[in-house]
Amino acid sequence: MVAAVRWAIAERQAFAVSGSGSKLGWGRPGEQTASLSLSALDGIDLYEPEELVLSARAGTKIAELEQRLAQHGQQLAFEPPDLGPLFGGAAGAGTLGGAIGCNLSGPRRIAAGAARDHVLGFSGVNGLAEPFKAGGRVVKNVTGFDLSKLLSGSFGTLAVMTQITLKVLPAPEEAQSILVFAAAANAAIEIMGAALRSPHELSGAAYLPARAAVRSRVAALAHGRSVVVLRLEGAAPSVAARRAALQDLLRGHGDIAELATPDSRVLWREIRDVTPFISDGMRAVWQVSVPPAAGATIVALASADDDVFFDWGGGRIWLASEHDVATTTIRIRAAVAAVGGHATLVRATDAVRRTVPVFQPPSRAEAVLIARLKDNFDPHRILNPGRMYEGL
Repeated sequence: MVAAVRWAIAERQAFAVSGSGSKLGWGRPGEQTASLSLSALDGIDLYEPEELVLSARAGTKIAELEQRLAQHGQQLAFEPPDLGPLFGGAAGAGTLGGAIGCNLSGPRRIAAGAARDHVLGFSGVNGLAEPFKAGGRVVKNVTGFDLSKLLSGSFGTLAVMTQITLKVLPAPEEAQSILVFAAAANAAIEIMGAALRSPHELSGAAYLPARAAVRSRVAALAHGRSVVVLRLEGAAPSVAARRAALQDLLRGHGDIAELATPDSRVLWREIRDVTPFISDGMRAVWQVSVPPAAGATIVALASADDDVFFDWGGGRIWLASEHDVATTTIRIRAAVAAVGGHATLVRATDAVRRTVPVFQPPSRAEAVLIARLKDNFDPHRILNPGRMYEGL
């Protein structure tokens, strides 16, 4: 890796850094002249189930990690989405480096935190061809500036992570869900808020309007009704008790049904992987993050032709639109600015992503900080230049 970066510096080349390439459609098309694939940099280097620690190379498939962890009744608690199919690729192609580099966090984020919160340390190479390490194998060894959080979500623009160490957690015995059939987004926000404020320890809270719900493979959602989905995980007796108490709390908010563990897991994978929008071709897909109480406000400004669904109790809104993306960008970002948050254009054509800011435009102070970080980590603009912001 060091030799590759040295070559790029000497030859004045810029790398498009990727693992399997499953998420190359996310971000600006970039300003690269060469490719640096980490797909051969794979394999688990260390796994100590009793210590809840795993280290693997950046090109290791998430599917491989999940399979290995499942053998010991453990999991990646941040529930990384498999977004390959959203971009027209194969399922199961995503890598560890890609998940951390994009800070991919699934529905369990409301209970377990984001991907960056589970990184204990990493090894990498910056744009000066300097190898370095950050963090360690246990939380108490992570001292000084937390580079793990800095590089998580940097889309490979600051350094190439070659090995990553994660904390893992026991997988729940049961993962059941309560369905509350509610017609309107504002009612759904109220239901999810009441459930999340309760002492019943939810690990997922989502809302699927009828047009999204009917696309699920779960039979209970096939009737074309909007539905709130609330997930409860843990030991079987605990889940049963919390489920009963939550149903009592929500009586009067709409028709209530239950999903047993198998169907519940299918439905939450669909929510995690943005499955309702996979079959929409290259229809533009947005990820909007706002305070949960503001979710209904954002959706009220959506066009009647837009499709949406909520995750994170209303804090994350997935929106698919067929309208002119430039116009939609103005509409969405104005709405987000009014309530606080950010909007990311996750999927669009190359032509659109060259002209429309994909990530939330930074403030003047943020732009100065981003440029300084790029200058320090990658002054020659070797690593994914332009992937997030033009010229950086």
